Amino acid sequence: MKKKSDFLSGMGKAFEIFRAIVNAVLDIGGNDSDLERILTDANLRKQIADLIVKTKKVIGDTYTALVDYGMSLADMIKVGKYDWFNDDITAEHFPIKGNGKDEVDFQLVHLNKSASSEEVLLHMEKNNLRPATLAELLAFGAKYPEIQREFPICALGSSWVDRGGDRRVPCLGRSGSGRLLGLGWFDGDWHGGYRFLAVRKAS
Repeated sequence: MKKKSDFLSGMGKAFEIFRAIVNAVLDIGGNDSDLERILTDANLRKQIADLIVKTKKVIGDTYTALVDYGMSLADMIKVGKYDWFNDDITAEHFPIKGNGKDEVDFQLVHLNKSASSEEVLLHMEKNNLRPATLAELLAFGAKYPEIQREFPICALGSSWVDRGGDRRVPCLGRSGSGRLLGLGWFDGDWHGGYRFLAVRKAS
């Protein structure tokens, strides 16, 4: 039995959705004939449906946190009250860039499969997102301390090349009940449980 959509009983909202699709098609050079293919091409309808659902899986809920660039990195870490943090996460290795305070909207990208950093960044780019920085990750971790107990969260927007030549990126995670601030390897694949903190690009 097919699920019923609330949109079919609320034509006002249905019209708004239709208008948004029409405008998007026209903006990239399409026309009415292109839109009519939605009615005649079952494969096209499936592709549209797949895109909508898969995008929902990749991009999670929105979280808001205040990033205070006037704080030192040491103070940002202290506010997060981590049970352990990697000694290589220093202002020398990860200089903080920014001024004042900024209210930032975050999203967690989850590909639900093993993926390289490049694959994750490509997904972000396609969805008009950029990877979060260390300062943003720390603001997120301080405001939402329990989320990293559910799954590890990485910020691909800040990195440091260690003494062995490996590129490292900051990650929030857990060990038992403890909250950790560590470093992951940018190269190689991330397992499917990882989330990646992202910020909506300015329009």
